[in-house]
Amino acid sequence: MLPWSAELAGRIDEHVITSELLRGNPLGDPYERPLWVYVPPGYDGDPARRYATVYVIQGYTGHLAMWRNRSPYRQPFPETADAVFASGQAPAALVVFVDAWTGYGGSQFVDSPGTGRYHSYLCEEVVPWVDAHYRTAPAAAHRAITGKSSGGFGAMITPMLRPDLFGALATHAGDSLYELSYIPEFGKSVRHLRDYDGDIWRWWDDFRSRVSFTKEADHDLLMLLGVSACFSATPDGRVELPFEPRTGRLRPDVWQRWLDWDPVRMVPRYAEALRGLRGIWIDAGTHDEWFLDVGAQAFRAALGEAGVPDEMIHFELFEGTHMSIDYRYPLSLAWLASRIAV
Repeated sequence: MLPWSAELAGRIDEHVITSELLRGNPLGDPYERPLWVYVPPGYDGDPARRYATVYVIQGYTGHLAMWRNRSPYRQPFPETADAVFASGQAPAALVVFVDAWTGYGGSQFVDSPGTGRYHSYLCEEVVPWVDAHYRTAPAAAHRAITGKSSGGFGAMITPMLRPDLFGALATHAGDSLYELSYIPEFGKSVRHLRDYDGDIWRWWDDFRSRVSFTKEADHDLLMLLGVSACFSATPDGRVELPFEPRTGRLRPDVWQRWLDWDPVRMVPRYAEALRGLRGIWIDAGTHDEWFLDVGAQAFRAALGEAGVPDEMIHFELFEGTHMSIDYRYPLSLAWLASRIAV
């Protein structure tokens, strides 16, 4: 496999959109955001044809330019997505690559006083912008969302919250079953915070003063701070950790705010919305480091208990970990494109 970019059968249009909802966000992050739209081959040949749309969101610390990263002997997702449509594996669709990065590394695609209105940005600004500028089929039945890890979490919750906009989803090792995926990480964070007298803001000042990710603590504490800002910020934007930083004891009221965002626990509340979807793809590696394979099983079981028909669900556990699973993305893309075809 050649270690440089391949020519696409379709094309990628690169845009910058101005978000009024992100203007003045709590972290002072940019309110002008990049947006990529993959246009499949044949789009320009028939001006009357309308297309289904698949929205792609990223994992924690992901930003749009990373889609061009190349691993040895693998193609990046924009190229493998292009191959899906160029080879006729699925009906042609537009693919929208969304940026929701924050200064803490991510937004979890939720509205939060600690980070900004990223759920509303996606639903109220990005989706209408794409529909206004491209020949989409502007209905939930023809719109899907997909992502991995935190992006998989965003893909799970967004159709629950907005079934009027999204009619299908794919989650690759999406954050779920928080007692297994998050609580073990809290113990690591308590150990890291010993070096900062239990003060995550002392770590944050240190992190910003040097080259990032040069200390063992950085990945764990960045995730802790960022997700806390997304899930458990107070109305005035103050970030509350879900545990006592010196002892590791859970703070039940704060931890409950995290649990309220656990997709497994959300399913009963949004059962009607989930039963109305056209397709749900769930997968994860059998040795996922955050037990998100177990979370995937729990999410699948919850869907069954909520009455989501089996024929609407693709569930698969594959040999692997949380890492290097990008080869799964074109598989779910083809499946979604078939489910939401115009």
